[in-house]
Amino acid sequence: MDTPKLYSLPKLGYSYNALAPVISEDLLRLHHDKHHAAYVKGFNTAMEELGKARAAGDYRLIKHWSKEFAFHGSGHVLHSLYWAGMSPKGGEPKGELLEAMGRSFGGVEPCKTQFVETTKAVEASGWGVLAYEPYMGHLVVLQAEKHQDLTVWGVVPLLVCDVWEHAYYLKYQNKRPEWTKTFLENLVNWDDVAERLTAAKA
Repeated sequence: MDTPKLYSLPKLGYSYNALAPVISEDLLRLHHDKHHAAYVKGFNTAMEELGKARAAGDYRLIKHWSKEFAFHGSGHVLHSLYWAGMSPKGGEPKGELLEAMGRSFGGVEPCKTQFVETTKAVEASGWGVLAYEPYMGHLVVLQAEKHQDLTVWGVVPLLVCDVWEHAYYLKYQNKRPEWTKTFLENLVNWDDVAERLTAAKA
Protein backbone atom coordinates (compact mmCIF):
# COMPACT_ATOMS: atom_id res chain seq x y z
CA MET A 1 0.00 0.00 0.00
CA ASP A 2 1.37 3.41 -0.98
CA THR A 3 2.05 5.92 1.81
CA PRO A 4 0.40 9.32 1.20
CA LYS A 5 2.81 12.17 0.59
CA LEU A 6 3.27 14.57 3.48
CA TYR A 7 2.41 18.22 3.10
CA SER A 8 5.04 20.94 3.26
CA LEU A 9 5.12 24.66 4.00
CA PRO A 10 5.01 26.56 0.69
CA LYS A 11 7.61 29.21 0.02
CA LEU A 12 6.47 32.80 -0.34
CA GLY A 13 6.56 34.30 -3.80
CA TYR A 14 8.06 37.52 -2.44
CA SER A 15 10.48 38.65 0.25
CA TYR A 16 9.44 38.92 3.89
CA ASN A 17 9.52 42.73 3.75
CA ALA A 18 7.72 43.04 0.39
CA LEU A 19 4.27 43.65 1.87
CA ALA A 20 5.35 46.35 4.33
CA PRO A 21 4.00 48.61 5.68
CA VAL A 22 0.63 46.85 5.38
CA ILE A 23 2.14 43.63 6.77
CA SER A 24 5.47 44.04 8.54
CA GLU A 25 8.39 41.69 8.03
CA ASP A 26 8.20 40.49 11.64
CA LEU A 27 4.50 39.70 11.36
CA LEU A 28 4.92 37.93 8.03
CA ARG A 29 7.73 35.77 9.40
CA LEU A 30 5.70 34.89 12.48
CA HIS A 31 2.56 34.14 10.52
CA HIS A 32 4.19 32.09 7.76
CA ASP A 33 7.08 30.40 9.56
CA LYS A 34 5.31 29.65 12.85
CA HIS A 35 1.50 29.69 12.48
CA HIS A 36 1.24 28.19 9.02
CA ALA A 37 3.99 25.70 9.77
CA ALA A 38 1.99 24.52 12.80
CA TYR A 39 -1.03 23.79 10.59
CA VAL A 40 1.15 21.81 8.19
CA LYS A 41 2.52 19.78 11.08
CA GLY A 42 -0.97 19.19 12.48
CA PHE A 43 -2.27 18.18 9.05
CA ASN A 44 0.51 15.64 8.56
CA THR A 45 0.10 14.27 12.09
CA ALA A 46 -3.63 13.76 11.58
CA MET A 47 -3.04 12.06 8.23
CA GLU A 48 -0.45 9.73 9.78
CA GLU A 49 -2.70 8.88 12.73
CA LEU A 50 -5.61 8.10 10.42
CA GLY A 51 -3.28 5.80 8.50
CA LYS A 52 -2.32 4.03 11.72
CA ALA A 53 -6.00 3.62 12.59
CA ARG A 54 -6.71 2.00 9.24
CA ALA A 55 -3.72 -0.30 9.52
CA ALA A 56 -4.67 -1.41 13.04
CA GLY A 57 -8.41 -1.48 12.42
CA ASP A 58 -8.73 0.68 15.53
CA TYR A 59 -11.12 3.59 15.02
CA ARG A 60 -11.70 4.60 18.63
CA LEU A 61 -10.15 8.04 18.03
CA ILE A 62 -11.59 8.55 14.55
CA LYS A 63 -13.71 11.55 15.61
CA HIS A 64 -10.71 13.32 17.10
CA TRP A 65 -8.36 12.74 14.18
CA SER A 66 -11.04 13.54 11.61
CA LYS A 67 -11.57 16.91 13.31
CA GLU A 68 -7.82 17.53 13.44
CA PHE A 69 -7.53 16.63 9.77
CA ALA A 70 -10.31 19.07 8.79
CA PHE A 71 -9.01 21.89 11.00
CA HIS A 72 -5.31 21.73 10.17
CA GLY A 73 -5.88 20.73 6.56
CA SER A 74 -8.22 23.65 5.97
CA GLY A 75 -5.75 25.94 7.75
CA HIS A 76 -2.97 24.79 5.43
CA VAL A 77 -5.04 25.22 2.26
CA LEU A 78 -6.38 28.65 3.21
CA HIS A 79 -2.98 29.98 4.24
CA SER A 80 -1.46 28.72 0.98
CA LEU A 81 -4.17 30.61 -0.92
CA TYR A 82 -3.63 33.65 1.29
CA TRP A 83 0.08 33.97 0.46
CA ALA A 84 -0.52 33.44 -3.26
CA GLY A 85 -3.37 35.94 -3.28
CA MET A 86 -1.18 38.85 -2.19
CA SER A 87 1.32 40.91 -4.12
CA PRO A 88 3.34 44.04 -3.34
CA LYS A 89 2.21 45.38 -6.75
CA GLY A 90 -1.51 45.37 -5.93
CA GLY A 91 -3.60 45.97 -9.05
CA GLU A 92 -7.23 45.76 -10.14
CA PRO A 93 -9.48 43.00 -11.54
CA LYS A 94 -9.65 42.73 -15.32
CA GLY A 95 -10.77 40.43 -18.12
CA GLU A 96 -12.86 37.39 -17.24
CA LEU A 97 -12.68 38.13 -13.50
CA LEU A 98 -13.97 41.66 -14.04
CA GLU A 99 -16.87 40.35 -16.12
CA ALA A 100 -17.70 37.70 -13.51
CA MET A 101 -17.79 40.34 -10.76
CA GLY A 102 -20.21 42.34 -12.88
CA ARG A 103 -22.52 39.38 -13.43
CA SER A 104 -22.44 38.18 -9.83
CA PHE A 105 -22.32 41.42 -7.86
CA GLY A 106 -23.17 44.23 -10.25
CA GLY A 107 -19.57 45.43 -10.48
CA VAL A 108 -16.17 45.49 -8.82
CA GLU A 109 -17.02 47.94 -6.06
CA PRO A 110 -20.13 46.04 -4.84
CA CYS A 111 -18.01 42.86 -4.81
CA LYS A 112 -15.22 44.53 -2.84
CA THR A 113 -17.67 46.10 -0.41
CA GLN A 114 -19.44 42.80 0.25
CA PHE A 115 -16.08 41.07 0.71
CA VAL A 116 -14.92 43.64 3.29
CA GLU A 117 -18.24 43.71 5.16
CA THR A 118 -18.47 39.91 5.20
CA THR A 119 -14.88 39.43 6.30
CA LYS A 120 -14.90 41.95 9.13
CA ALA A 121 -18.13 40.42 10.46
CA VAL A 122 -16.69 36.91 10.92
CA GLU A 123 -17.46 35.79 14.47
CA ALA A 124 -14.31 35.13 16.49
CA SER A 125 -11.56 33.79 14.20
CA GLY A 126 -11.82 32.87 10.56
CA TRP A 127 -11.66 34.03 6.96
CA GLY A 128 -13.41 35.98 4.26
CA VAL A 129 -13.59 33.99 1.03
CA LEU A 130 -14.29 34.96 -2.56
CA ALA A 131 -15.14 31.74 -4.38
CA TYR A 132 -16.44 30.33 -7.63
CA GLU A 133 -19.67 28.32 -7.30
CA PRO A 134 -19.57 25.91 -10.27
CA TYR A 135 -23.17 24.71 -10.29
CA MET A 136 -24.64 28.05 -11.33
CA GLY A 137 -21.39 29.71 -12.40
CA HIS A 138 -21.60 32.51 -9.83
CA LEU A 139 -18.93 34.20 -7.77
CA VAL A 140 -19.88 34.16 -4.09
CA VAL A 141 -18.53 35.72 -0.90
CA LEU A 142 -18.48 33.48 2.16
CA GLN A 143 -17.37 33.47 5.76
CA ALA A 144 -15.34 30.62 7.22
CA GLU A 145 -15.29 30.36 11.00
CA LYS A 146 -12.07 28.85 12.30
CA HIS A 147 -10.81 27.29 9.05
CA GLN A 148 -13.51 24.83 8.13
CA ASP A 149 -16.99 25.94 9.29
CA LEU A 150 -19.70 27.79 7.30
CA THR A 151 -18.36 26.74 3.92
CA VAL A 152 -20.41 25.63 0.89
CA TRP A 153 -19.61 22.28 -0.67
CA GLY A 154 -18.17 22.42 -4.18
CA VAL A 155 -17.06 26.04 -4.25
CA VAL A 156 -13.52 26.84 -5.38
CA PRO A 157 -11.80 29.51 -3.27
CA LEU A 158 -10.22 32.27 -5.35
CA LEU A 159 -9.20 34.84 -2.72
CA VAL A 160 -9.09 34.66 1.07
CA CYS A 161 -8.45 37.21 3.81
CA ASP A 162 -7.23 36.01 7.20
CA VAL A 163 -9.00 37.57 10.18
CA TRP A 164 -7.51 35.42 12.90
CA GLU A 165 -5.95 37.88 15.34
CA HIS A 166 -2.42 36.67 14.66
CA ALA A 167 -2.80 37.92 11.07
CA TYR A 168 -3.23 41.58 11.94
CA TYR A 169 -3.26 42.32 15.68
CA LEU A 170 0.37 43.39 16.03
CA LYS A 171 -0.26 46.33 13.70
CA TYR A 172 -4.02 46.89 13.61
CA GLN A 173 -4.90 45.67 17.12
CA ASN A 174 -8.70 45.38 17.34
CA LYS A 175 -9.33 47.43 14.17
CA ARG A 176 -10.39 44.56 11.96
CA PRO A 177 -12.36 46.79 9.55
CA GLU A 178 -9.21 48.83 8.86
CA TRP A 179 -7.21 45.63 8.26
CA THR A 180 -9.73 44.10 5.83
CA LYS A 181 -10.12 47.34 3.85
CA THR A 182 -6.35 47.87 3.67
CA PHE A 183 -5.80 44.27 2.59
CA LEU A 184 -8.27 44.57 -0.27
CA GLU A 185 -7.09 47.99 -1.44
CA ASN A 186 -3.35 47.35 -1.28
CA LEU A 187 -2.35 43.69 -1.32
CA VAL A 188 -4.59 41.60 -3.54
CA ASN A 189 -2.89 39.83 -6.43
CA TRP A 190 -5.81 40.04 -8.85
CA ASP A 191 -3.85 38.24 -11.56
CA ASP A 192 -3.63 35.19 -9.29
CA VAL A 193 -7.36 35.45 -8.53
CA ALA A 194 -8.12 35.60 -12.26
CA GLU A 195 -5.94 32.55 -12.97
CA ARG A 196 -7.77 30.57 -10.28
CA LEU A 197 -11.12 31.53 -11.80
CA THR A 198 -10.01 30.38 -15.25
CA ALA A 199 -8.75 27.08 -13.81
CA ALA A 200 -11.95 26.58 -11.82
CA LYS A 201 -14.10 27.01 -14.94
CA ALA A 202 -11.96 24.74 -17.13
